[in-house]
Amino acid sequence: MISQDKLARINALANKAKSEGLSLKEQKEQKELRQEYLKNVRSSFRNQLSSVKVVDEDGNDVTPSKLKEEKNSRLMH
Repeated sequence: MISQDKLARINALANKAKSEGLSLKEQKEQKELRQEYLKNVRSSFRNQLSSVKVVDEDGNDVTPSKLKEEKNSRLMH
């Protein structure tokens, strides 16, 4: 999970970029923070998705095989 300080910094840089622009150093920092944030979001989404089980009206497990494979590969690691 990304820290509240880093989220605040991402927002501060975004606001500054809109109002007055960023220096090259700030642009680099913003890019790195955004990449870290996106990596965290993707990881969280994958974890959440791997816990999904799809069930039809009759109670049968109809989870796509690709999702089952991903879930099993995560359990192995």
